[in-house]
Amino acid sequence: MMPLHTVRPNIVQAIRAFRVEDLQLAAQDLGQHFLYANLGSAQSKQEVLEGIAEAFLFPTHFGKNLDALFDCMTDLVHKSGSQPGFVVVLEQLPDNAKFDREAREQLLDVFRDAADFWGERKIPFRCFYSFQ
Repeated sequence: MMPLHTVRPNIVQAIRAFRVEDLQLAAQDLGQHFLYANLGSAQSKQEVLEGIAEAFLFPTHFGKNLDALFDCMTDLVHKSGSQPGFVVVLEQLPDNAKFDREAREQLLDVFRDAADFWGERKIPFRCFYSFQ
């Protein structure tokens, strides 16, 4: 099994050799939240945001835009009580004309900003992603 202590506590990185099951077990061992979204059927930014909202159980009023995503990953959770940390997996992000490199970078920037937000609060937030 892959120990999470080998991964910086506040980072967004490609999943590479890590297995989703190992990341889930590592999160459980540390008592951290494990957030997983398989976006294999998503093609557009809207579908990616809907897929994340559904998988992460965001409130129904989620605005399905990047600002709302940031709020859901930070303030909303922060206000709900003390947090042990997060392991986030975004699997199979689309790689196509409707969700191009710029769209992917904008999405990942939200998770980088969330990692910074939690880092300032000394709470680990690790996000792993892969492409279709």
